[in-house]
Order: sequence, then structure tokens, then C-alpha cells
Amino acid sequence: QVQLVESGGGLVQPGGSLRLSCAASGSIVSINAMGWYRQAPGKERELVATISSDGNTNYADSVKGRFTISRHNAKNTVYLQMNNLKPEDTAVYYCNTDLIITVKLVPIRDYWGQGTQVTVSS
Repeated sequence: QVQLVESGGGLVQPGGSLRLSCAASGSIVSINAMGWYRQAPGKERELVATISSDGNTNYADSVKGRFTISRHNAKNTVYLQMNNLKPEDTAVYYCNTDLIITVKLVPIRDYWGQGTQVTVSS
């Protein structure tokens, strides 16, 4: 069984930093793109950043220059370094993979983690 487990959320003051991690576990052969999305109360889920299997990145305009996405392929883990956090970054952050191939060669598409809360407040 494949799981995505996020960690690293919490409460931080404006201007502070947090590092989110998302580890994929299970009988995995490969993972295509990985990414982070967020959903604030009363709003739709939105893209934060994605990273392809070969390291190409994409960011929402609102986080460019403040957030950095990276991944460790051998550990099946994606990270989100968030600097200069603002109150408007407050949301539940979700990890996503667009395609996982298991050892049984079963494709798992559009897979989500359970989310981790990030609150930016003084």
C-alpha cells in the first residue's frame, strides 16, 4: 500500500520559515512529478509548486522567490522550504504525485497526502 505522509507544518510568525516534507512509502518503483498544493479556509485548493522527476520546477506567482521545492528521488521525498512567510500563506498544505509506478507495475495517478497545517500569525 502506498502512502504519502507530510510533516513540518506548524505555527510561525510573519517573516519566519518552515520546511515541509512529504515521504512516499510502499512498494514504489518510480514517481513522476511531485508537488505541493494548499487550501485556505473558504478557498479552493491551489498549486504552490511542482517538481518533475528530473528536477524541473514550477511555482505559483505568489510564492516565487520565497519558496523552494526540491526532492530526493532515492528517498521518494519532496520538500518545500518556505521563507519570509506571510499571513496569506496560512493553509493546509497537501503533497501530490501525478503518477506512481508500483513494483507490480500498477500505476497510481493523482495521489494525495492527508495535509499539514501551516499557520502564519503573530
